[in-house]
Amino acid sequence: MTATVTTRQVPAITGPCDPSHLRVFRAATRAEWTKMRSVRSTIWTLLVAVVLAVGFSALVGATHVNTWDTLDPIEQAGFDPTFFSLSGLLFAQLAIGVLGVLMATSEYATGQIRATLAATPQRLTVLAAKATTFVGVVFVVGLVLSFSAFGIGQAIFSSKGIDASLNDPGVLRAVIGGALYLATVGVLGLGLGTIIRRTAGAIAGFVGLILVLSVVSNFLPASWNQHVTKYFPARAGAAVFSVVPDPTSLSPWSGFAVLLAYATVALIAGGLLLTRHDA
Repeated sequence: MTATVTTRQVPAITGPCDPSHLRVFRAATRAEWTKMRSVRSTIWTLLVAVVLAVGFSALVGATHVNTWDTLDPIEQAGFDPTFFSLSGLLFAQLAIGVLGVLMATSEYATGQIRATLAATPQRLTVLAAKATTFVGVVFVVGLVLSFSAFGIGQAIFSSKGIDASLNDPGVLRAVIGGALYLATVGVLGLGLGTIIRRTAGAIAGFVGLILVLSVVSNFLPASWNQHVTKYFPARAGAAVFSVVPDPTSLSPWSGFAVLLAYATVALIAGGLLLTRHDA
C-alpha cells in the first residue's frame, strides 16, 4: 500500500521588503554611485557650486559691512546675518540643479540608459537609486558649503559686531536647512531631466521654475505678488535657511515642504513616464 504525499507550494512573498528587491536596489545604487563619480561633469559642477556658494556669500557679507552704517535703524533691526551668509546658495542651486538634470539626461544622450535598464529592468528602482545616490552626495557637499559659507560670513560680519552663532536660536537649523535646500532643488532637476530627457530642455525648465518665476512676479499686481510668490519653489524653499521672520514669506519648514512638494511631483511624473515610454 502506498500513500501519495502531496505538497502545496507556498507562494513567494514579494513586496517592498523582499530581500531580492533590496539586493537589486543596493546593486543599482552602487552602479549609480560609480557612474556619478566617474564622470568629470560631477566634479566640475560641484566645484562651481563651491565657488558660487562661498564666493557670493563672502561678497554679500563684505557689501553689507561696507554699507552697514548707512542703513536706517529699521533695516538694521531686520538684518539676518545667517541668511545673508548663506545667500550664495541661491547661486549654487543653479549648478546643483544642472547636476540633477545631467544625472538623468546624460544617459539618454549617450544611449547608456538602454544598458542600465537592461541590467535592471525595474525602472522605478533605477530612478530611486539615482535619487538616493544624488541626495546623499549633494547633502554632504551642501553641509560643507553651508557651514563654510556661514563661517566666512560671520567672520566678515564680526567686524561690525553683527555676527551670529550656531548656538543662537534657529541658526543651526538654518545652516543644515541650506544643505537640505540644495539637495531638494537638485532632485527637482533630476525629476525634470527624467521627464524631458533632453539636457537643454530640462535645464531651461529648471531655470524657468527657479529664476524666471521670480522675475515674472515683479510684473504681478501687488496683491497677487504678496500672496502668490511665497509659493514659488525658490522663494518658498529659501525660508528654511533664514532665521529672522519675514511676514511676506512662509515659515521655514512650511516653505521647505512646498519646495519638497515640487521636487516630489517632478520625480513621480518622471517615474511614470520612465515606466511607460521606451528608452
